[in-house]
Amino acid sequence: MSNNETEHPEQPDTETPEIIETHIPEQFQAPGVDVDPVMMRAERVKSEIGQVLVGQEEMLDLLLMALFTGGHVLLEGVPGIAKTLTAKLLARSIDTGFSRIQFTPDLMPADVVGTPVFNMKTSDFNFKFGPIFSNVVLIDEINRAPAKTQAALFEVMEEKQVTVDGITHRMTAPFFVIATQNPIEQEGTYKLPEAQLDRFLFKIVLEYPSLEEEKGILRRFHNDFNGALRDTVLAVLSPEDIADCQQRIEQVYIREELLDYIAAIVHNTRNNSDLFLGASPRASLALMKTAKAAAALSGRNFVTPDDIRYVSFPVLNHRVILTPEREMEGYSTREVLDDIVKKIEVPR
Repeated sequence: MSNNETEHPEQPDTETPEIIETHIPEQFQAPGVDVDPVMMRAERVKSEIGQVLVGQEEMLDLLLMALFTGGHVLLEGVPGIAKTLTAKLLARSIDTGFSRIQFTPDLMPADVVGTPVFNMKTSDFNFKFGPIFSNVVLIDEINRAPAKTQAALFEVMEEKQVTVDGITHRMTAPFFVIATQNPIEQEGTYKLPEAQLDRFLFKIVLEYPSLEEEKGILRRFHNDFNGALRDTVLAVLSPEDIADCQQRIEQVYIREELLDYIAAIVHNTRNNSDLFLGASPRASLALMKTAKAAAALSGRNFVTPDDIRYVSFPVLNHRVILTPEREMEGYSTREVLDDIVKKIEVPR
């Protein structure tokens, strides 16, 4: 080995576990809510977006889980892998308002949430609503705005309201934030604070498409240089549909033993020597909600351990921090989280 080479620990298989449809023990099952409408609505949205987007099925599933559970999503990946396009296509498939905010270093909080403006005619102040007041909000390159502007999102993402000058303005349902960031560029960027990251239900780390997917992209767009194909995506989901899906997912059955399983996973992130920072109780709630959504999207009205394992990495990967020693040794967050999940006994 040359002097310039660094030996890294052996990399285990880190693929996200799939939900495997097998025989489900009776103890996981319970009579309850009909989740077929949830699955059918999700399939309609994926079918519309699939007219344009090639691949990225897991990302679409996770986005729909977040939408149906009232959460927000952070998309992380290099430029050109359809982060912004996916958000715009999802917004087109929903019959609601859409707003895009391009975060820059000179963006101020008032540019996002709005500001009182003096009305000369009435001699009073009227509130001018900012672009955050929409249903589906795309925040492009969220890490390019300073901490003051990022902090303006704390209240609206968690409580779905904005308070300015002592007056609270409620958001209209649904309210869904999709933020993007590029992990490569560091110049002119600001690290998201942990309190901000914790408000995202999922952090979805996107990879390059496979060879077959890239061939599919070329074939689909070889005679569509102007992106006209994007205009074919129709709105197939209404706010009422989303509210109905949320209510149905809330009623999905989850055993007490699986709640203990979720608590054990999160608790172990706080007592792991490889992690400097563990996950908060908000992560436990996020695991429970999204496991229910994963079950519903699979056509089941009950949660299984596979559902919890499926959502564990996108729920936890942005809520924990590796120790400096592990970072220097070349470990990844995925390796540590996978190891934690594997070591916890699965309820039978």
